[in-house]
Amino acid sequence: MTRVILKRGRDESLRRFHPWVFSGAVASVSGSPAEGDLVAVYSSEGEYLASGHWQIGSIAVRILSFDGDPSAPDFWTEAVRAAFEARKAMGLTSSSSTNCYRLVHGEGDGLPGLIIDWYDGICVMQAHSVGMFRARKQICDALREVYGPALKAVYDKSSGTAPFKAGLELVDGYLWKAEGFEAGEASVLENGHRFIVNWSEGQKTGFFLDQRENRALVERYASGRNVLNLFCYTGGFSVYALGGGAVHVDSVDSSARAISLVDRNVALNGFDASQHASHCADAMEFLAAAEDGRYDLIIVDPPAFAKHRGALRNALRAYQRLNAKAISKVAPGGFVFTFSCSQVVDKEMFALAVFSAAAETGRRVRILDRLNQPADHAVNIYHPEGEYLKGLLLYVE
Repeated sequence: MTRVILKRGRDESLRRFHPWVFSGAVASVSGSPAEGDLVAVYSSEGEYLASGHWQIGSIAVRILSFDGDPSAPDFWTEAVRAAFEARKAMGLTSSSSTNCYRLVHGEGDGLPGLIIDWYDGICVMQAHSVGMFRARKQICDALREVYGPALKAVYDKSSGTAPFKAGLELVDGYLWKAEGFEAGEASVLENGHRFIVNWSEGQKTGFFLDQRENRALVERYASGRNVLNLFCYTGGFSVYALGGGAVHVDSVDSSARAISLVDRNVALNGFDASQHASHCADAMEFLAAAEDGRYDLIIVDPPAFAKHRGALRNALRAYQRLNAKAISKVAPGGFVFTFSCSQVVDKEMFALAVFSAAAETGRRVRILDRLNQPADHAVNIYHPEGEYLKGLLLYVE
């Protein structure tokens, strides 16, 4: 492997098992590695520290191992097996009520740049680095080894996530399919609710698995309430709210395709169509036009307002405006479930934006719960940046 030598005093983060080496910490490179090549990282004194994927950019190396050899024949199988065993320990691999979960969550599973979601036998993979993209066939083989006959297909959906580089064929498609497998979409089970997943055309890998536990919490609070689900995507929160006994749910999203799936998911779970209405509309405009007090449970789950630090200030203003409107509109004694999935917006920043929103309305507001991502979206204790989803459950007098 190519050797990457760090500057003196710049090895502390690796010694604390942080999975990134920043370009500013690199003193020299022996050779000219191509992006995605495996490299070995050494201290300025020549001590071996770790191995990982070389890449061009602010992050120079994404670490795959601190004590092993990522080029070993069994590396990928053992890494995937470790991720599977963790999900098994969480009770996800044998649940009778849930057959979809995140199998690999990047740094949280020691595989920076790789996401794999499991949908009742279909693995959908997204590579966020050139190294992971180049290793996708080895990863596919590892999935087949670990899951055996339970695996029906492996679909690569990296065209929107892998960095564009000349020579990469960024075309989504199946890496492997079992004989007789019919491509398209599938119906999966989450906490007893059915959802249609279209991994080839839907956002991300086809479904937002990271809100599983927060959807279940909405179900607990929904009984007898009129619910507004903003930025609803395919209606996960809407289905759970109806399952919890909501009187009526309005689902709002600007995507006509998403709204179509909301209606299909509501019908798939057998709910009365009169209890639910879908609205293809701008969420903020819909909320602004809503009658004050019409809804006594509002879900605010927007897409990431800030995908990089340069957008942070505008994102925080947007969170404040959106939450101020939701808090002002909800009925007395109502609930607001509000979220941010922007990684650069940390928990303290988000809480401050919501605090400012509440103060702007002048209403009395309590924080009943602080919400986050579920266990299968694991956070590496040495990589706190992996904790991206944060939320608050508010009670508004």
